[in-house]
Amino acid sequence: MDKTIVFDLGGVLVDWNPRYLYRSVFNDDLKMNYFLANICTGNWNELQDAGRSIQEATDILVGHFPEHEEHIKMFYGEWKTMLKGPIQGTVDILRALKNKGYRILALTNWSAETYPIALELFEFLHWFEDVLVSGREKLIKPDPAIFNLLIKRYSLTPSQTIFIDDNIKNIAVARELGLDGIHFTEPQTLELQLIERGIGW
Repeated sequence: MDKTIVFDLGGVLVDWNPRYLYRSVFNDDLKMNYFLANICTGNWNELQDAGRSIQEATDILVGHFPEHEEHIKMFYGEWKTMLKGPIQGTVDILRALKNKGYRILALTNWSAETYPIALELFEFLHWFEDVLVSGREKLIKPDPAIFNLLIKRYSLTPSQTIFIDDNIKNIAVARELGLDGIHFTEPQTLELQLIERGIGW
């Protein structure tokens, strides 16, 4: 039980995607994809994950794209609709690890303002010893600084820490810092990768 297991949340335990909202809003994939690629972009959203306020972010976009004001305000106004639900296979693994007594933490790129909503929706987010939320720290993966904060705050030994994330860029930085990174693709593969590392339940 000397291993610590650190989970990413979105894309690993929580199925979040803006398309779950905007597909029904636009009813046209071409228009939806244009909007998400050019207006409410991933890079724009990441700045909220890094600590920028939702109000500031929304005001900036509305200022640039006033003709899209209604759709821009939906991004956070109807944010819950982007949460399809848990990735159940990974939640089952998390439960098993917790019941077995492993130390489990989470490191997530998530807005400090929307994370409390997820906490209310998903009971399993309360199973961790702690969750390091990027928006609270004003640091964001894959910046090595947030990994170093994780290591320092929780007194981790990198070589004894397994880090699970669906973003290969985050995994690459984690490995550079000595953590054992697992690139998440789907729960069944994750289970096998943990067993290969001697993690059993």
